[in-house]
Amino acid sequence: MRKSLQTARVGLVVLTLINLFNYLDRWIVAALAESMKHSELRLSDTQLGALMTGFLIVYTLTAPLFGLLGDTRSRNRLLAVGVAIWSLATALAGLARSYAGLFAARAAVGIGEAAYGTISPALLADYFPRQQRGRVFAVFFAAIPIGSALGYIVGGLVDRYFGWRQAFFVAGVPGLVLAAFAWQLYDPPRGVQDAPPAPPAPPGEPAGNPRGAYRILLRNRPYLLTVLGYAAYTFAIGALAFWTPTFLERVRGIPKAHATVQFGAIVVVTGFLGTYLGGWLGDRLLRVTHHAYWWLSGITTLLAAPLTLLALAAPQPPLYWAGIIGAELCLFASTGPINSAIVNVVSPHMRATAVAVSIFTIHILGDVPSPSLVGIISDARSLGEAVLIIPVAVLLSGVIWTYAATRPAAPAAHPC
Repeated sequence: MRKSLQTARVGLVVLTLINLFNYLDRWIVAALAESMKHSELRLSDTQLGALMTGFLIVYTLTAPLFGLLGDTRSRNRLLAVGVAIWSLATALAGLARSYAGLFAARAAVGIGEAAYGTISPALLADYFPRQQRGRVFAVFFAAIPIGSALGYIVGGLVDRYFGWRQAFFVAGVPGLVLAAFAWQLYDPPRGVQDAPPAPPAPPGEPAGNPRGAYRILLRNRPYLLTVLGYAAYTFAIGALAFWTPTFLERVRGIPKAHATVQFGAIVVVTGFLGTYLGGWLGDRLLRVTHHAYWWLSGITTLLAAPLTLLALAAPQPPLYWAGIIGAELCLFASTGPINSAIVNVVSPHMRATAVAVSIFTIHILGDVPSPSLVGIISDARSLGEAVLIIPVAVLLSGVIWTYAATRPAAPAAHPC
């Protein structure tokens, strides 16, 4: 038992570190946007937004493939290859001599991150029992705000002193080292932490059978509502994360280096506190109601909607900084609980596929269009007007998750 716990903790540490660099590599582009815009590449806001959109399209389209592989093949090996691919592609972005080359490098990052994003939650679910998953996913997903913030901070500082090309090299190289650690991770039997332990999947149903797996997921109403709310949430988060540093510089008049560092620091603190407290509170409330993860995610996101509007529309610094801090804290509080809900309401033999379908849906409806849409509206009108679509998406996600909390669980679904 002690060895099993130690193996699980090592796995959590390694996967969390990789997740940190996952988001550092993903969001460093936001910190470098203004420099790339005014470099020899001379990019428009639409082209800058399309860099994130291109990455997300590839990420979204390849996620279902890795989901199916993750339910039938060696998960640690797939993880390691994915980490190596995205890290190498990040470094290669620093060598791009044209917009096409930069776009291709960022799109290639999506292949590696799709492998990691689909498989890592399923692997964690087999390291830890159900009653600990809220806190475990809180630790794992706390790497999102920290990694994103480091993307802003490291990207902004390296860009300032050495240039935007060098920032991509700094971001990409550590991932190659972490890929070697991922290769050595233990891959436990699927469903080993579920009580009672899940029996092996019947041949062809649903593991390895895309049609059977997708049919089952489409009939799972708690899963569908969770993912639809997550799509609206991701629409808002994607636009907010990509455009906030530029918004602070262009609309608020804050110097670029200060904007990236200040926003990055806020994301680190609120992200860590919000994610950890959300996971801890979700596990505590789970003793009271099986719908705890949905209630917590719905309420915190509903609270975040007016705070996001305050952050983007308030004229005075004390008001908009308070709005940013409050909105980020509430938004991050839902991360651990809602991801725990996704893995808890499906069969252990379908978790990677369920996560992959979730990734496909939340990105194709969420942060695939949102950065580009904000960029298009910004080019046509202004960035200050364009970002006002974000609070609407936050409100929608809160409404959907709160509705899910009021619905009875499907008979085949696990309580969450």
